[in-house]
Parts: sequence; structure tokens; C-alpha cells
Amino acid sequence: MRILTILVALVLVAVIAAAVWFRMAPMPPETWHVDPAEATPPATPNFELRSGAEAPRLQGTPSEVMLRLDAVAKAEGAERIGGDPSEGFVTYVARSRLMGFPDAISIRLHEDGDRTRVDIFSRSRFGQSDMGVNAARVARWIDAASS
Repeated sequence: MRILTILVALVLVAVIAAAVWFRMAPMPPETWHVDPAEATPPATPNFELRSGAEAPRLQGTPSEVMLRLDAVAKAEGAERIGGDPSEGFVTYVARSRLMGFPDAISIRLHEDGDRTRVDIFSRSRFGQSDMGVNAARVARWIDAASS
């Protein structure tokens, strides 16, 4: 029984240490602030990339669309780590609630007639599968910025 208690305590300490490490893991802009149109997709399936012909087109100028996207990102607790909304090119970090796994979300806007093309690249820093989190985030942010 004592060995089991020690093992459970060690596992608990390891989980807490991992959660702290994931929450504190640095996300340097020089690594994560990338133009989605020029990004190389990761070898793992834990990303969502929409650029060029696959990029959504939203109503409004790039400035208007960026204001809406920035508000959506901030409302979800994402932190801007690179770029500037006034330039139409930003990168955010969003972390999962429980373990704090970081995801980087890079957005570059392009004027496209009376609409704005949104190149967006959301990817996980860790793991092999994100269980659809990045695709869901991109869809949610685009939907929210469309209204």
C-alpha cells in the first residue's frame, strides 16, 4: 500500500510539473510568427492552414476585419506574440485550459476587392494530434469575425 501511495504521489507531481512546464514553455516570435501563405505545414496532423484559394474571404477592409479578429482572439484569452494589427499580420498564442498546451495562430490579411482574404495558420507546439482543436478554433474565429 505504501508503494502505491508513493507511485500515485510521483505521478501527481509529474503531471503538475508537466502542466507548469507547458504553461511556461516559451513561444519566441522569431520561430512562431510566420506568414501563413509561406508556411510549411507540419508533418503531424495537429494544425489547420487556410491560405491562398482556401483562405476565407470576409466582408470589410483589412483594418475592419483585423479589429474583429483581434477582439475574438482576446475574448478567448489568446496573447499576441508577434506582429501588429495595424499591419494586418499578427501571431497569437492560445493555451488549453487544463494543461496549458500552447498553440500558435498566425493571421495575415490581404485586400481582395470589397472583401478581405484571411490567411490563417493555427498549429500546436506539442503532440501528434490536436483532436480537431486547431480546425475548430479557425472556424470559430472566422465565424465570429464574419458577423
